[in-house]
Amino acid sequence: MSRHGLLAALVASVILAGGGAMAQKQPAGAAPALEAPTAPAVPAPATPAPAAPAPKGAIELNLPHDLSPWGMFMAADIIARAVMIGLAFASLVTWTIWLAKSLEIFGGKLRARRAARAIGEAATLKQAGLMLDRSGGPGVLLVRAAEEETALSSAALDLVGGDGLKERVTSRLSRIEAAASRRMSRGTGVLATIGSTAPFVGLFGTVWGIMNAFIGISQAQTTNLAVVAPGIAEALLATAMGLVAAIPAVVIYNVFARSIAGYRQVLADASAGVERLVSRDLDFRTVAPMAALAAQ
Repeated sequence: MSRHGLLAALVASVILAGGGAMAQKQPAGAAPALEAPTAPAVPAPATPAPAAPAPKGAIELNLPHDLSPWGMFMAADIIARAVMIGLAFASLVTWTIWLAKSLEIFGGKLRARRAARAIGEAATLKQAGLMLDRSGGPGVLLVRAAEEETALSSAALDLVGGDGLKERVTSRLSRIEAAASRRMSRGTGVLATIGSTAPFVGLFGTVWGIMNAFIGISQAQTTNLAVVAPGIAEALLATAMGLVAAIPAVVIYNVFARSIAGYRQVLADASAGVERLVSRDLDFRTVAPMAALAAQ
């Protein structure tokens, strides 16, 4: 055998001897070792795509909206604000007239009742004038007008009688009553105007606000409640303010109408009392000469 053949045989014997040693270390019947399970790969989270920019003119839906009365007023446009300011001013005028006119009617009724009581208790026109000398009001004017007319007609009373005097006194007293009634009714016409027009002014503001709300919905291209509700709420605020201004004006006007009617009735009683005093004075003026003639 050659040298190369001996070297190959030696290498083969060494390999066989190593394999047998390995087989002796592993116990008989043992199962072959299993490979460790490999954990599943977790996919990496996807990077969110950047949001597309909102179109021009679009309304942001998720922003909070102040729905308090002041917030809705500040969010309204110039026309709706002008309507609300006008209605608030009308309401202020209503309550100002109520306060001033209530005090005026109360004082006028009190003076008229005192004058009517004094005229009813007096026996002559001169006595009534003395009782009302330091008081004011239309009652004093009634008595003074009767006294003036009597003084102006005194020279003709003995010739033509007192029928003409009664007519002239009645005419002057009626004019004084009418002037006092007009004076007491000043300001109530404003209440009537506010009570009749304020609801329609508020309705105009509501229509204008709802129109703007629908324009905003069309621009946003959505019917989301967050878009619809604020505009409609602002519009309805104008109607609410119109009712707030109109309802007290109507109620106060009706109360004043009844009070002024009662004031006129008291003046009518005082005027009737003055006419009775004038008629009584004329009777005594006629009776005195007749008594003197009878005594002769």
